[in-house]
Amino acid sequence: MKVAIVYASTTGNTEALAQAAEEAAKSAGREVTLATADTADAAATLAADLILLGSPAMGAEQLEDSMETFFSGIEGSLSGKKVGLFGSYDWGEGQWISDWSDRVSGAGATLAGAVKAHLTPEDADLAAVKELAGA
Repeated sequence: MKVAIVYASTTGNTEALAQAAEEAAKSAGREVTLATADTADAAATLAADLILLGSPAMGAEQLEDSMETFFSGIEGSLSGKKVGLFGSYDWGEGQWISDWSDRVSGAGATLAGAVKAHLTPEDADLAAVKELAGA
């Protein structure tokens, strides 16, 4: 099984979640690619059996700019794909992950799950993203 993990991180919190997901997927014997949203290959990402996307909440609970650009580029090709989401936020309730989940489902993908961490990921957040990566 191929797992593509693409993320954006501004403070390192979402990166920590991405690294935990990578560790779990590799431990499960999966073939893993890990890339930042500004360097990820869209075709390789879409070829994966499981796509994990991570972004911090920015501004008024929006995706980080490079993730928005990357996601917008693949959004129309997600139908039938299995996609999981993760990220961190500081203020609000984490609405950005709910909005993003709606976009994934609206594109015809199967939402494998979504993990949101308030600021620095705690053990429960890391465990949840590891479970998502092992799905």
